[in-house]
Formats: sequence, C-alpha cells, structure tokens
Amino acid sequence: MSALPRIPALAKRAGTASALTVATLAATVLVPGLAPDASAATAGEQALKVAASKKGSPYQWGATGPNRFDCSGLTLYSFKKAGKSLPRTAADQYNKTRHISGGSRQTGDLVFFHSGSNVYHVGIYAGNNKIWHAPKPGTSVRLEKIWSNSVWYGRVK
Repeated sequence: MSALPRIPALAKRAGTASALTVATLAATVLVPGLAPDASAATAGEQALKVAASKKGSPYQWGATGPNRFDCSGLTLYSFKKAGKSLPRTAADQYNKTRHISGGSRQTGDLVFFHSGSNVYHVGIYAGNNKIWHAPKPGTSVRLEKIWSNSVWYGRVK
C-alpha cells in the first residue's frame, strides 16, 4: 500500500492544523529520510556549508583559516568544523578518504584533481558538477564548475 492514500487521512486528522504542517508531515511520509532538522546533516554536508561561508576569503599557500586558505587548508578547516579530522595535504587527504566512483558522489564528498597518480588539488563537491575550493594565488574561495575529467572522489570517514 503506498503512502499517497494516507495523505487525505492525515489532513483530515490534522483538523485546524496549518497546510504547512500537513505538507511537512506528508513529505516525511513520502520521502523517507527527510530530516526535519539540521542535526541529521552528514559531516560532508556540514563541511560544505562551512566552505561556502568562506566565499571570498583570499587564497594563501599553506593557510588553513580562518580567513585565508589554500585548497587543502579549506577542506581541512571545513571538516574540522564538522567534527572530522583530515591530514594537511590534498594527497594525504585522498589517502585518508574512502574512494568512491563519480556516479556515487554526494554533496560534501571531496573532489581530488590529479595528473597520473599525483593529486594536486582538492575541493568539496557542491552538486551540479560544482565544487567549493580555494583555487590558486590571486583568487579567493569560490564555487566553480569541475573543469577536468581527471578527478577522483573521496568520502571522509
């Protein structure tokens, strides 16, 4: 039996409850796992929000925040705020993550840019083929489209 026939019954039982309350209740029935509060966000989703909040912060080689970052410094800082620890460099961060396929990537996963077996850059996947990252000297933290096919994905454990 699908959840759809139950929605009118939920609305009828709600009585004078607002339409928003009924819609929220119906959504949780129709979409299992829909979290009503932010506490259910994964560490990756929390880290993504932290990285996005640093938009415009200048790039500085070797910087790990809170106001300046290099690429792995931004990911290290963002995941630390989300309660996870990462090593300092992009290559070491790749080695610490659970490697996943591009088809399995989710928002909050790390995107590692590589040349052969050498990882040289990292960002946090934001969905829609975009990442939050600290690109290079003379730039600042920003949301940008993934520009290469030479990427690997990792999920912070």
